[in-house]
Amino acid sequence: MTNMALAKIKLLLMDVDGVLTDGSITYTGGNMQTMVFNVKDGLGLRMLQNAGVLAGVVTGRKSEALSRRLRELGITLSFEGVSDKGALLEEILQKTGVTADETAFIADDLPDIAIMKKVGIPIAVADAAFDVRSCAAIVTTRPGGKGAVREICDAILQAKGLWADALKKWE
Repeated sequence: MTNMALAKIKLLLMDVDGVLTDGSITYTGGNMQTMVFNVKDGLGLRMLQNAGVLAGVVTGRKSEALSRRLRELGITLSFEGVSDKGALLEEILQKTGVTADETAFIADDLPDIAIMKKVGIPIAVADAAFDVRSCAAIVTTRPGGKGAVREICDAILQAKGLWADALKKWE
């Protein structure tokens, strides 16, 4: 996948379990569950949004831990409890005004394939299922929950020529 294609991205969508997390779910007493998110992925998503690229999640599960993390990151484009991710894409595109060609989706497992086939840039994390990696235009070097999302955020910013501006905040 070329930088030209990444430069066109206006919307980055992603699965959660296995992409924003390493796929582990820990249940504690009662109905509590914990999820572990990578802070570097979070910073990458904030930098991407600050540069004007939309970010959102499309996931099969509902989780209060996820809702909290999305609030912390300022991500309002959230679709939880989705059984058919591919069917939802048209609604997302209408809501955002972005085209499928301007959309990337980061995936890790079989329920993600339908939406991957409909976006401009389908992306698989390094430890994604074989069939997911097979239909991806990009496979990250990092596994899910361990910086894969940050890797893609950085690549989009660099392809758009916005990396130097993104770094200015930290200089």
